[in-house]
Amino acid sequence: MLDKIKNELHLYEKKFLKELSEDINATPEEIAERQDMPLKAVTSAAGMLASKDIITVDKFSTENISLSEEGEEYLANGLPEHRILKALQDFSSEGKDVVSLDETIERAGVSKQQMNFSMGILMRNRWAKIDKGNLSISEDGKNVDLNELPQVKYLQFIKDNKQVPSDSIPEEYDEVKKEFTKRKDLFNITVTQDFKYKINELGQEIIDDGIEIQDEATQLTHEQLKTGSWKNLHYRGYDINASAPNYFPGKVHPLQQTIEEIRSIFIDLGFDEAKGNILESAFWNFDMLFQPQDHAAREMQDTFYVSNPPIADLPGENLVEKTKAEHETGGNTGSKGWQYKWDVEVAKQMVLRTHTTGLSVRYLSEHEPPLKMFSVGRVFRRETLDYKHLPEFHQVEGIVAGDDMSFKNLLGILKEFYKKLGFKVRFRPAYFPYTYLSVESEIYVPEKKSWMELGGSGMFRPEVLEPLGIKTQVAAFGLGIERLAMMRCNVDDIRQLYQSDIGWLRQLPVTKNIKSF
Repeated sequence: MLDKIKNELHLYEKKFLKELSEDINATPEEIAERQDMPLKAVTSAAGMLASKDIITVDKFSTENISLSEEGEEYLANGLPEHRILKALQDFSSEGKDVVSLDETIERAGVSKQQMNFSMGILMRNRWAKIDKGNLSISEDGKNVDLNELPQVKYLQFIKDNKQVPSDSIPEEYDEVKKEFTKRKDLFNITVTQDFKYKINELGQEIIDDGIEIQDEATQLTHEQLKTGSWKNLHYRGYDINASAPNYFPGKVHPLQQTIEEIRSIFIDLGFDEAKGNILESAFWNFDMLFQPQDHAAREMQDTFYVSNPPIADLPGENLVEKTKAEHETGGNTGSKGWQYKWDVEVAKQMVLRTHTTGLSVRYLSEHEPPLKMFSVGRVFRRETLDYKHLPEFHQVEGIVAGDDMSFKNLLGILKEFYKKLGFKVRFRPAYFPYTYLSVESEIYVPEKKSWMELGGSGMFRPEVLEPLGIKTQVAAFGLGIERLAMMRCNVDDIRQLYQSDIGWLRQLPVTKNIKSF
């Protein structure tokens, strides 16, 4: 067993232990010099030997104090309060015991800020007092020998001893040292590390058995293999059971990973991707989707309205008038509309988009069917923050327009989409103001043996299409992305996706599909 341990020691560990056996009080610097080792190799070898219980390492930290450039200047020319006192002593010797602040500042060569700071010290020591902007020196102040002040002696002591260990400063300077704790700019403080080593029982057994120092091969060269010299090399032993450090490679965030996979699926299905602004007019966000202006979803508690810019520019008058007709009377669709007075000023209001469906109708206004379009983007709603709701989240939105498009085709597209993501899906009837034959998609959660709702879909109503001049059927869908990411990462709280939890992120596998069902 001892031979195995010795064989697995690194060359630097052997050198360190051998040196320690000859001089137990050797410092890391001395060991490095005597054994021709880098200093970092010495500390590394000590740590490795300590981890194997061969030696014990005790580490001590020492705080060393020296004068800074400012401290040197104050020692040479005097602290501000001492220079002020010297100026007052000089004035007194000239027969002036009361002088103005400006006269004192000029003779002492200090700033007004230094004067303000020093006044407290002067009065606390009863060296001077101030009255109506004038300074007068006291009898105690006249008799002060500046060279004998403890502050001056302390600064001189620090200068004379250069790097002074803080615990070796004489007790006579305790009070002044405490006083200078608020004047740290006068000093440079450095911390040095000292080590004390002790050879443990196992280490002594290795030393008693003998330590052989010889070069060790850790990797072979082409030349050694070619000439056969590798046969004569001494190889260091390796412990295949030794622990290895954990490495955490960079990876895509699971939410972004889900978004990119969704984007890839729709592109593979032949969809074109569209993008739009998060700031939208109420006209495109609500009115073009046949959502009445008194609908609950448009109220302040559900929508973020924007004050700058205050209003939006609406599209051509023809589209606005047709939209107005759809709301008020149903236009030429045969519908009765919502039977209310539509207000163009309400349609001009600016909002943070509550869904990406507004982008879909914008796309329809600019492109002729047949077409397949999807978009991925952030949307905003005044939701109460909890484990399943956020005021900002992501949606994937899409439309398919064509003469042969049907509700059955829509369900087939959604089934294929969820299948590619690895989910089992079902549909249940739902209601949305801008679609008919509407459904909500639900995916199955095996752990909870239940279904989770993820989004809505349906066929655009004639009231949406008629103002745009669209004569074909248009299928539309909008699906939440965060809940998909939650399912795939086995997360119960949606807020987890946005927290800077590095531990959780590191535990996630680096795979394309985090979790499939």
